Amino acid sequence: MAQKLKAEGKLIVVCGSMFAGKSEEVIRRARRSLYAKRKVQVFKPSIDKRYDESMVVTHMGVKHEAVPVRNVAELRTLVASDTEVILLEEAQFFDDSLIELCVQWADEGREVICAGLDQDFRRKPFGPMPGLLAAADEVVKLRAICIKCGAPASHTQRIIDGKPAHKNDPVILIGATESYEARCRRCFKLRG
Repeated sequence: MAQKLKAEGKLIVVCGSMFAGKSEEVIRRARRSLYAKRKVQVFKPSIDKRYDESMVVTHMGVKHEAVPVRNVAELRTLVASDTEVILLEEAQFFDDSLIELCVQWADEGREVICAGLDQDFRRKPFGPMPGLLAAADEVVKLRAICIKCGAPASHTQRIIDGKPAHKNDPVILIGATESYEARCRRCFKLRG
């Protein structure tokens, strides 16, 4: 009798600026996997409490259940052995040990989908995202619409008191439309 082969795993990274639709894509992929009757788990960093502590929420208010986790070590302990699809929102907030863990899960035959900002507000690589992008089997780069001119936007503009942020401001500032705007390359500004 032939031995059943394990499913082919894969690592998919969904990236782009804020307001590009990354959370929508996570929710869409989670729902499709559930429709296919696959065992799905969705996670998000516990520091992201913008809209809800235990839901992935789009800027338009669409929601999907998620388990908040403090770090990669906690994430590792919460994935069930029979989970086929693992989705992680806001991957940029985790440390680089996430890369090895996601590769391990994909090698085990799981579908791993990580979504996050590929760049911080200074347009620098953000957290483990460069390593995840390098290890990915598939990359989905989404673009938003520039709030200033309407062109496709790949950058996240941080706004402080109505002005562009300073390049030396702290990298992590949890926020939404009150602190950030999608900008094209031409309209992006950073105080030096």
